[in-house]
Amino acid sequence: MSETVNVNGIALSAEDEAYRFIEAAIRSGRYRAGERLVGEDIAAEIGTSRMPVREAFRRLSAEGLLRIRPNRGVIVRGLNAAEMREVFEMRAALEGLAAGLAVPKITRPNLATLEHLLDQMEQANADFPAWVTYHREFHEYLTGLAGMPRLTRQLSGLHSAIEPYMRIWLEHADKPMTSRDDHSGILQAIKTGNERLVEETVREHVRATIPALVDFVML
Repeated sequence: MSETVNVNGIALSAEDEAYRFIEAAIRSGRYRAGERLVGEDIAAEIGTSRMPVREAFRRLSAEGLLRIRPNRGVIVRGLNAAEMREVFEMRAALEGLAAGLAVPKITRPNLATLEHLLDQMEQANADFPAWVTYHREFHEYLTGLAGMPRLTRQLSGLHSAIEPYMRIWLEHADKPMTSRDDHSGILQAIKTGNERLVEETVREHVRATIPALVDFVML
């Protein structure tokens, strides 16, 4: 019988708990690119056996966040400039698709939630970790409205791959925090009800980040 734990009142398998723990640590920058992860240490920290952690390693490796090296352990996988461009291009295409498909399902309460998330981003101002969290919530809430779980999981993996770099970039680069300016166009497009316009707007919004972030990472 597989181990189960309760997280926020939700029963999760021990593997899922290990997966969430490691993935969150990578996203937040606690585990950095090139760092070696020790399964036994992680298992002890979250109070589980080593097997769930090993399975979580395999899942995260398949998603491109970790590299499993035979007889040499597991390391956090970094992205070079070409890979970062690829991740953003994939995210732009898939996120645009999901946002366009979400349009017919978006209600007034959904729009209010998006406005609220945008307000939170703006209020975070120079609190870069909080801003990145709200930014991801805004995008994942919108694309989640498409009601396509597989597409949602693909986008989640792409967000996780790039999020550590976003955090470093916003903390160190000369990047103005223009949350409302950057995202109001998406909300305006949604209000037109034009699926194609929303898809194109979201795609261009995501792609606009590529040059500055890639240039910063290459410094």
